[in-house]
Amino acid sequence: MSTARPPESSSFPPSTPSSLPVPNPTSSFWLSDLSNVLRGHRTTPDLPQTADVVIIGTGITGASAARFLTSDPRFASLFPSASSASSFSANLSRHACVLQLEAREACSGATGRNGGHLQTPLLPTAREPAVGAFELRNYHAVTAYVAAHAVDCEFRALPACHTFWNADTVAAAKAARDELSRSAPELARLVHVVAADEGDGTDELRRMRVPDARGAAVVETAASLWPYKLVAAQLVRLVRGGSVNLQTNTPVERIERAGEGAAAGAGRRLRYALRTPRGSVRARHVLLATNAYTSALVPAFADLIVPVRGQMSALLPPPGAPRLDHSYGFLGARGQPGNFDDYLVQRPFSGRDPRGQLMFGGGRGANAKSPVGVSDDGEVDEKVAEYLRESLKVTMSLGGEDDGRALKDTHMWTGIMGYSRDAHPWVGSVPGEDGMWMAAGYTGHGMPNGTLCGKAAVELLLADEAGESAKATEERLVRDDGLPPSYLISEERIRRARLQPEIAAVSGLVSSARVPIASAAKNAHAWLTVLWSKADAAGTLGYSEELKKRKTTN
Repeated sequence: MSTARPPESSSFPPSTPSSLPVPNPTSSFWLSDLSNVLRGHRTTPDLPQTADVVIIGTGITGASAARFLTSDPRFASLFPSASSASSFSANLSRHACVLQLEAREACSGATGRNGGHLQTPLLPTAREPAVGAFELRNYHAVTAYVAAHAVDCEFRALPACHTFWNADTVAAAKAARDELSRSAPELARLVHVVAADEGDGTDELRRMRVPDARGAAVVETAASLWPYKLVAAQLVRLVRGGSVNLQTNTPVERIERAGEGAAAGAGRRLRYALRTPRGSVRARHVLLATNAYTSALVPAFADLIVPVRGQMSALLPPPGAPRLDHSYGFLGARGQPGNFDDYLVQRPFSGRDPRGQLMFGGGRGANAKSPVGVSDDGEVDEKVAEYLRESLKVTMSLGGEDDGRALKDTHMWTGIMGYSRDAHPWVGSVPGEDGMWMAAGYTGHGMPNGTLCGKAAVELLLADEAGESAKATEERLVRDDGLPPSYLISEERIRRARLQPEIAAVSGLVSSARVPIASAAKNAHAWLTVLWSKADAAGTLGYSEELKKRKTTN
């Protein structure tokens, strides 16, 4: 495979491989209270020389993959070195059964920089209900883990209110709800559409504190949470239990094929050499939980998973403002193109830093330059920051005391999303690379996908180690675990993805950069329903019918 280093620049055309994570990222609120166990953690002072499995990345996908791998009943028999992992003997510095590598601090990438949502929009999946059902499985898997382990992550189940600000989008949402009723009635029961001009819609929108919206989709299966704390709880259990050797601040610069004769014992060949600034590690299996940064290590995916920078804020609510009872999405809100969304949750007025911050992100229409192909989360866009501070006082009925000024932020930061060329995550074996696995490309929608996508990648890895059929394992994942077939990596899927036309969209998300049609259309919360309108109200999309036709014929 290619051994070329990723570019030093962190802003590049989408067809160019991503850079590695920059060493000086902006300060995310979610990373303001790091675990003492994980801060700068290195299970062993030195980097192990060999490993059975290396997991690259420690976000929601990487943590979940490590958890499912080490707890699987087949794990110890397939990897005998696991039985001695908990001893932390001198040998552990030479060989790790499971080695987890992170370029910066643990969970400092997209999961530690996101909007704090865990939700299943459902309406965008009406034409592929397997996706909605899988995201619902993820929601319940996370909810169950939090409850089983009493994870202190500010988890709060509450309905999601996705607001619409023009008549075309409301009509598209209603059509999607009707189609979902036909394709997956069990999912349709979890969502209802409110229209301002129908029934008591105006009153309901007022109760949800969005009185000027034209409509909304209300989804019952949603929650807000502190994402870093969810992931940190999993990683702490893993390192304390001796299940993994975690090495933070250890970026993998490139992956090469290991030379002949490299063995991990019992005749198991070490296939790959991972180069880091601290030395090299030879591994039998490599699992990439690297999302937006995937092409830095697998350049062939440069046009399939493209970095896109998003921006978030932690805003102080007006004094005396009552707490919000929903999480929110704002599709085509004031000042935003019709195909862009903003998103909002509120922290509690208790616990650490009990100021009830409004965790508000989006503002893509205000970008001074295109965020597509940008993998630098070390700076913020001041135009977007201004929008985020001012927008909620216009869009919502926040209540409380209003001094006429913009809301004050305690934190303003950016994060890098991995946009998929065909708008679906990439899960499975990297073509042409035995023993290399991937779960990445969530298009800003990793929280309701990453947990079980990580598990699916692990299932394929274990089946490979056991000598089982990859095809049979994929069929089992689809049949028994609900993995959407469209998520699985194959040469045919790659070929079809590369047939999708690329377009130059006119807005803050895409300016002169050329990106795939599905990726440009799909925003952080997967509101593909906007494409179902015959014409976009903001005039920013001219390909709705073309995409709809292609989706029905492919």
